[in-house]
Amino acid sequence: MAKPLILVVNDDGITSHGIRTLIEVAKELGDVLVVAPDSPQSGMGHAITIGESLRLDPSDIYEGVEAYQCSGTPVDCVKLAKHYVLKGKQPDLVVSGINHGSNSSISVLYSGTMSAAIEAAIEGIPAIGFSLCDYSPMAEMSHIKKFVKQIMENVLQKGVPEGIALNVNFPAYSKQHPIKGIKICRQALSKWQEVFEERKDPHGRRYFWMSGQFENEDKGEDTDEVALANHYISIVPCSYDMTAHHSISRLNKDFIS
Repeated sequence: MAKPLILVVNDDGITSHGIRTLIEVAKELGDVLVVAPDSPQSGMGHAITIGESLRLDPSDIYEGVEAYQCSGTPVDCVKLAKHYVLKGKQPDLVVSGINHGSNSSISVLYSGTMSAAIEAAIEGIPAIGFSLCDYSPMAEMSHIKKFVKQIMENVLQKGVPEGIALNVNFPAYSKQHPIKGIKICRQALSKWQEVFEERKDPHGRRYFWMSGQFENEDKGEDTDEVALANHYISIVPCSYDMTAHHSISRLNKDFIS
């Protein structure tokens, strides 16, 4: 039987430690194609490149793996992979990551990692976004490789519901607190409280530097934040349909009746 074709993308760039780890796992399960940004694209969300050129160049960075580096966003990478590199052929699975840093809760909206997975879901391709709650560029990932493989195998064998991408977040490595297992969760209702620090560049021109603090206001026990805090892997099924279905009947009364 033919091996499954697995498209690997990310938002940290083609040279990142996270994508290297994901490629190693994907090679154990199928034929691998890599299309990834040529530089970090974190926080780009579902942005696409319009009004300027896109570049796509072959890369020999990963021995024995067909790979391309793209000047655009993670979503651009998925689009170019399907429509140009694969000439419209569907991969069997798209995996994005492994992101250096959490994409749980509200962060999913800003995430280039998850937006690449969501783009694949729009195209009807099973997709998974993987993130590790550790921002170090050389974060320890040995403790999650078996789980990455397990989750990928499950999706390859059983698929995912139509239009759904899985948002998978792993706890950072801890010798004292090994991973307990996997929990299927909902996205926590949380947000960032941003702070914009005003600074001056060497020419005396004003600029701003954003920082902030994450605040989890969700008291539920079934969220991704609770799972991660208790040393579980969180999996949240995500949809590109952003319709607030529960509000339609009320709005019909307010605006139509």
